[in-house]
Amino acid sequence: MRLICGVDEAGRGPLAGPVYAAAVILDPARPIDGLADSKKISERKRERLALEIREKALAFGIAAASVEEIDRINILQATLLAMCRAVEALTVMPEEALIDGNRCPLLAMPARAIIGGDATEPAISAASILAKTARDAEMRRIHEAFPQYALDRHKGYDTAVHRAALKLHGPAQFHRKSFSPIRALLDLGKEHAGG
Repeated sequence: MRLICGVDEAGRGPLAGPVYAAAVILDPARPIDGLADSKKISERKRERLALEIREKALAFGIAAASVEEIDRINILQATLLAMCRAVEALTVMPEEALIDGNRCPLLAMPARAIIGGDATEPAISAASILAKTARDAEMRRIHEAFPQYALDRHKGYDTAVHRAALKLHGPAQFHRKSFSPIRALLDLGKEHAGG
């Protein structure tokens, strides 16, 4: 049996929080029903599937790249870095990695990029579910300390609620300063402070 891991990320687009990635090697002897792209599954079902994946997978790794890393090296490089960390966290080394999207991180094994892989490859679907649930849990944790941003509702994405909170409270340390809406607010703040 060839060991193949699926790799996917969560949180490339939001204005706040780390980007997460997961790598999963599924066990053919313990199939998991209902695997699909995490964005197409309800939050409740995702949480249930995440537990089942953690229980039944041969191996899984979950990792992140911080807001500071995103701002320093850009979101694409930070995403690839999180993917590398997730694969390195596996307790079993796969022979091949299937990556959702059109870019592969530099890994110790052959890797293949599959556009839309989170909908067609069960191991990538499983990785997308673990990455998304881990990131959502982190955003809820940040929300506990900073409830004024309503991160529990939008998970850091660019929504009207998030924009309104940013206008009122300004960006916090968990906001991505390299992202244009945040940079614009910071520039505006500098203008007011200087003028």
